[in-house]
Amino acid sequence: MNNRSRQLLKILVQRYIVDGQPIGSESLAKSSDLDVSSATVRNIMSDLQIMGLVTSPHTSAGRIPTTKGLRLFVDKLMTIDQINAEEIEIIEKTFESDLPGELISGAADVLSNLSKFAGFVTTSRKQLIFRQVEFLQLNEKRLLLILVTPDGEVLNKILKVNKTYSRELLNEAGNYLTSNFSGLSFLQVQKKLKLELEKLRKDLSSLMLKAVEEGGAVLSDAEGSVVISGRKHLFDVTEIAANVDKLKNVYQLLEKKSNIVKLLDSLPSAQGVTIFIGGESSMMPEQQLSLVASPFIVKGRLIGTLGVIGPTRMAYERVIPIVDVTARMLSTALSI
Repeated sequence: MNNRSRQLLKILVQRYIVDGQPIGSESLAKSSDLDVSSATVRNIMSDLQIMGLVTSPHTSAGRIPTTKGLRLFVDKLMTIDQINAEEIEIIEKTFESDLPGELISGAADVLSNLSKFAGFVTTSRKQLIFRQVEFLQLNEKRLLLILVTPDGEVLNKILKVNKTYSRELLNEAGNYLTSNFSGLSFLQVQKKLKLELEKLRKDLSSLMLKAVEEGGAVLSDAEGSVVISGRKHLFDVTEIAANVDKLKNVYQLLEKKSNIVKLLDSLPSAQGVTIFIGGESSMMPEQQLSLVASPFIVKGRLIGTLGVIGPTRMAYERVIPIVDVTARMLSTALSI
């Protein structure tokens, strides 16, 4: 793509975000500052359509951007807006509470109110981390798994087994897990342990795998919670409201919050805004929806993710800074 093609694609996307309608070549030529004829724009649009960046809903209609075109716009062509002072003040007032629950729900509300779409906040699953592991044989069919957390809390889990283990083997298994995996999450332990199984005796490896699998359930406090505010905004989006099947899909997506948790659990833990554009993820399959999300981190620890769910033609350049600033302010509020 040359600069002229990029400029026309950028204008097309910006117009589509505002109007939600196909844009014809003549209208696009007039909207641009480029000295090009409608015939030239038509040829460029044909090239962009071959590249999969734009499409024409009807034979005689103008063009609209595809998911691929929107992705190129977001990644390469868009200029991020500066969040204004009034919006910053609104976000700051949201986080004046000392109660974590109010801070979380307030974040979802302010994201919805400022974006005019659905705001959400998820809290991550409890960090499945242990400091020490011990085993105690209760009888020939039961073992006691003893977990000590980094805070010194002692948690117990009874494991059903089909054999009696020697005291020496139980000590060896506990010492191995403590020495090699202390401070890691159980998910990390599972991945690393599976790579090392061939080096370990069969009875030892099977015991440790069972301990890791069931120990994760001891430390976990469910799937994680999701707070969603402003669902109704999505049902007002023209391209969703006009289609009963799409309305149903959006409703089911928002009701099945575990899908959102799974999607956000897959985000990289590094700070920063991530964008899923409609249809790019199996967890966010609805073509008309996009998700703009950012993790919030307290004292170096990932606590959860917040963001906005809106139509694919949302004003990303405006929503991204709102999500970014809200995540930073929530992180600060939870750290105090």
